[in-house]
Amino acid sequence: MPRLLLFSDVHGDLDACRRLVAKAEEADVVVGAGDFCVMRRNLQAPIDTLAAIETPTVLVPGNAETEEELRDACADWSSARVLHGDGATVADVPFYGIGGGIPVTPFGPWSYDFSEKEADRLLADCPDGAVLVSHSPPKGVVDRDSGGQSLGSTTIRETIEDTRPLLTVCGHIHGSWTQEGTLASTPVVNAGPDGLLREVPASEER
Repeated sequence: MPRLLLFSDVHGDLDACRRLVAKAEEADVVVGAGDFCVMRRNLQAPIDTLAAIETPTVLVPGNAETEEELRDACADWSSARVLHGDGATVADVPFYGIGGGIPVTPFGPWSYDFSEKEADRLLADCPDGAVLVSHSPPKGVVDRDSGGQSLGSTTIRETIEDTRPLLTVCGHIHGSWTQEGTLASTPVVNAGPDGLLREVPASEER
């Protein structure tokens, strides 16, 4: 099965981006689960650094950048595909993406957030058995902050239970970076900025 490089939340760290560029050579597909910059500022620099990745790449916006901002920043990155409320097949693997903070964060107007109801609409077309790339984690799995509070999305959880993705990749909650869990037989990975190499599990392995 294809090998994926999973990451999230580089937040403008260009050294982290350069390390991911080097690691990408070991993967068949790169998956970036949002938050490439900080508070909607200086997005182009990390994207320009990551754009050295020639491996096919799937990205979703975080809550630190909007879908439109991310698409504009990636205009010259030919191997990258931005997903938000839609899907794509890359290296024969179906992907579906949803970005933003879900549920709405307490961070104020700069944060690119969605209510659970809005997320339900964005996830309506998520097919069975895809790789789900979501900036926000599902409620109750790899979603605890440094204080132990569960901050994930109930809608993402329900979507995973209904569609049984091959894998769910997320970020957003820094206190759970690099942690992995299982929900309805689906592996869920909160990737973090260092990059994790994972093979797509075959459907019969779940």
